[in-house]
Amino acid sequence: MKCPFCKHSDTQVVDSRESEEGDSIRRRRRCLSCDKRFTTYETVELRMPQVVKQNGNRAEFNPAKLRASLMQPLHKRAVATELVDAAIDRISQQLFALGEREVDSQLIGEIVMAELLKLDKVAYIRFASVYKSFQDASDFTDEVKAVSRSRRKADHAGSAG
Repeated sequence: MKCPFCKHSDTQVVDSRESEEGDSIRRRRRCLSCDKRFTTYETVELRMPQVVKQNGNRAEFNPAKLRASLMQPLHKRAVATELVDAAIDRISQQLFALGEREVDSQLIGEIVMAELLKLDKVAYIRFASVYKSFQDASDFTDEVKAVSRSRRKADHAGSAG
């Protein structure tokens, strides 16, 4: 760490303290050349993976874009903002937990679909119709049947326990 006063590269840590939240460390340093003291802070830098689009282009992960992809199928649906925020947090955590530098946009789409299925079945169908490129009414019917079957299985599993 260079001294901010004389730019000398030899500094000594004289005191370290963890923040109350535990998310950073405050260090008091002394320059071995000019003997002046200064403070530095050490924090964790978390980076979301880059998104690899279907055409091969790469883009920074954009939480606002994620919110927009959830809000569009949820338009005029009675889903609380807190639930949407929680879904966005879960999606972001899942992506971060992968530990990858890059993630395919397809995987993000699959995760979004899983979250929409938990939030609102109609919104899920709306999203799936675009994501899976439904061609006709039978695609909608098939997906609605699949959602109904999965709900019945979940209801049955819940009543069995």
